[in-house]
Amino acid sequence: MADSRVTGYADALFAVAAAEGDLATVEDELFRLAQTLRSDEQLGSTLADQGVPASRRQQVVEDLLGGKASATTTALVSMVVGAGRAADLPAIVDALVERSAASRNKSVATVRSAVDLTAEQRDRLASAINTRTGRDVEIKVVIDPTVLGGVVTEIGDDIIDGSVRRRLNQLRESFR
Repeated sequence: MADSRVTGYADALFAVAAAEGDLATVEDELFRLAQTLRSDEQLGSTLADQGVPASRRQQVVEDLLGGKASATTTALVSMVVGAGRAADLPAIVDALVERSAASRNKSVATVRSAVDLTAEQRDRLASAINTRTGRDVEIKVVIDPTVLGGVVTEIGDDIIDGSVRRRLNQLRESFR
């Protein structure tokens, strides 16, 4: 069960982004930021370091997102960082993405791939997942260079591993 503070922040961010009429953009920008925070421990620890004044941490957000993200996204991240919840930001974003998808009667499918997927590839993958699982999904792509080829899809606790690495491992096992 998610921490009530995490879901509270996610609900607040969702409400602000929806009120600003910028939900899809904010959701996408926050998702990409959360992936960056997960892969860059130094950035995450800097933003979460309570020994660094909040104004300095918020300036890091401005420097990082200014001109690259919408004003709404920048303001929301700055607010979360200023409130001392930067360490929870990836979890907050996950909860926001889930809430946003649920508001459209969809589940979130996180797809790890070595390269970004085109809109057509995303649509075909969403259709295939819907056929296989019976779930209407929204695709969120995470670029992961460790995926040699193919994709690894996570929908909640379910994992569909269609990666080249898995196929190679299966082939290797069949020769034993």
